[in-house]
Amino acid sequence: MSVNADLQRERAAATLDSEDFARWWAGGAAQLEERRALDRRFYEDPELVEPVHPSCLSYKERYEQTVARSTRFLAKLREWQREKQPQLQLSVNMLRDFRLLLSGSLGTGLFQQSFPLRVHFSMFMTTLLGQGTEEQQAQWLNRAWHMDGVVGTYAQTELGHGTFIRGLETRADYDVERQEFVLNTPSQSAYKWWPGGLGNTANVAIVLAQLYVRGKHYGLQSFLVRIRDERSHEPLPGVDVGDIGPRLGGNGVNNGFLGLHDVRIPRNQMLAKNAQVLADGTFVQGRPPLLLYGTMVYVRVITLKDVLFGLLQAATIATRYSVVRRQSRIDGDQPEVSVLDHVTQQAKVLPQIARGVSYRLVSDWLWRFYEQVLGQLEDNQAAGGGRNSLPELHALSCCLKAVATDEASEGVDLLRKSCGGHGFLSSANFDSIYGLTAAAYTYEGEYTVLLLQTARFLVRQYVDSLKRKVLPPSVSYLRDTARLVWGKNLAANCVRALEISALEQVRQAWQSQRTHQSSRVSAEMAANLSGRQLTAAAIAHAHAFFTRNAMDELEGLRRKGGDLEPQVSLVVGQLVELFVLDTFLRQAGCVLRWNGGITGTQLRFVERRYEELLAQLRPNAVALVDGFDFHDRVLGSTLGCHDGRVYERLMEEARRNPLNQEPVNSSFYSHMLPMMRGKL
Repeated sequence: MSVNADLQRERAAATLDSEDFARWWAGGAAQLEERRALDRRFYEDPELVEPVHPSCLSYKERYEQTVARSTRFLAKLREWQREKQPQLQLSVNMLRDFRLLLSGSLGTGLFQQSFPLRVHFSMFMTTLLGQGTEEQQAQWLNRAWHMDGVVGTYAQTELGHGTFIRGLETRADYDVERQEFVLNTPSQSAYKWWPGGLGNTANVAIVLAQLYVRGKHYGLQSFLVRIRDERSHEPLPGVDVGDIGPRLGGNGVNNGFLGLHDVRIPRNQMLAKNAQVLADGTFVQGRPPLLLYGTMVYVRVITLKDVLFGLLQAATIATRYSVVRRQSRIDGDQPEVSVLDHVTQQAKVLPQIARGVSYRLVSDWLWRFYEQVLGQLEDNQAAGGGRNSLPELHALSCCLKAVATDEASEGVDLLRKSCGGHGFLSSANFDSIYGLTAAAYTYEGEYTVLLLQTARFLVRQYVDSLKRKVLPPSVSYLRDTARLVWGKNLAANCVRALEISALEQVRQAWQSQRTHQSSRVSAEMAANLSGRQLTAAAIAHAHAFFTRNAMDELEGLRRKGGDLEPQVSLVVGQLVELFVLDTFLRQAGCVLRWNGGITGTQLRFVERRYEELLAQLRPNAVALVDGFDFHDRVLGSTLGCHDGRVYERLMEEARRNPLNQEPVNSSFYSHMLPMMRGKL
């Protein structure tokens, strides 16, 4: 099949070898080949091909088709895993890798609107591992992994409460005589709402509920509740369950609602690694309950990878289309040029690629930090104390998740707009990408609430800095009160300016709270009245951390050397620098407010370097997105295919439309013709 001539020229002229970049991006040549082999195994299976574009299906048809294809997909995936690793050891790392298969390129290529079993393999099984005792894991984990009568979901969010988990209303009352928990959703607002797979797919739910023993409240705990019969799949007595209906995106997820009315479960179905209720009703608290909200921390950490994936999908589509699409002349006598030759288009597309690559560097660091904190907690449990980086991890995962999902969803929509009218077609696939990216803005922690949680941590650390206490590494800049010294390294100048801005925003938030408290309002009301300053502080901290960490990670990669080819190193360096400068310019209002010494001349230097980076990256734009190695099925887009046959694919997709399978639609005879003849 022919390849668009403009794309061919771009690839031939690039100085970056897309295969070199792809090997680095995949983690090495072996990992790249394994992923490509996996792609071939699935994408060449005719049973996994969609005969009609999903946008042409009803909501019910889409669910049924998704379930049919997902069972086929999981069967093949299990077969591949057995070949690769016959003796599989379940662990958090293994589940993370498996989840990334489901939410990464393979799962996305097969399920553009996601599918109902993702939560089973991520949140349900991760919570079993993190909160279940060895006995509970022996009873449930293997069955869950093999889906042997156990298909799970994680039911936390309620109709009336989301991120504020202490406000959840679902109750679990312990019956001492029968040694059972009795679960109830005492009001309509207490119904569980949103869990993926809950609607029609899962038969077991991990339910977060307020524990009461003899009327005394013991906080939120996690309970394993069977909600559907293992054989018939009928809802069990006292269980009211169903699907919540179509959403803006992610319409393959089968999000559901759940009401519980005097549902009884055995005492051993309260997950008891961190707390338990003895037979006589005695409540025993174990180690500090990280994993009560540990599942949320885990999801926030890996959400960064999810949204950078969606952002780079959109950037790949927009980049290829921007080369194929010709629009206007730059020089009067010359033909129309590729849209990407216009600097204005480069400024829309290339910074999003830079953002995605920089997020990748930070997300890799964040996962390593998450593993480190888990190790610390295990060591502290054994040793009875020691360093605890959990508050720092929690604060970072909150603000990075909030800012990354906000900027990624904004970036996806900007990339859609950069493709003009064609970007508005469902066959361009921006709707699916945007829907999943925008959903991440809210799930597992709403944007503003997460920022406020980070801000509380920042204010505490600022107070500690005034007391000369040791600060966690991510906020060490809070004790650096030196003014900005503008040097020759523009990126370093920008990062330092962002850190000073963050410091001053934190200081202002602290001062605002003190001012309000001096008026004799409560600490809680002072925090509410200072909400704008607190969220601004958390956003500024996230930008400072993203830019500093991306630069540090780049330097770390270069020191290691290894598989990082010189040209890949050069281009990744250009991308990270562009990300830093773009962040600085986007935050210019905040930066200039707190860095009064920055002059107009210095700002122009930043803008000039920004435009130089656009020009330097422009010749490698197609090679770069080729290096992400997205299969055409992953992009799911008529505009972004590797061959660049945009107009041919747009017409092919239009002809596949069910409305075009008959020359005259039946509605003409039943409605239009009678009206035209004056009979209506």
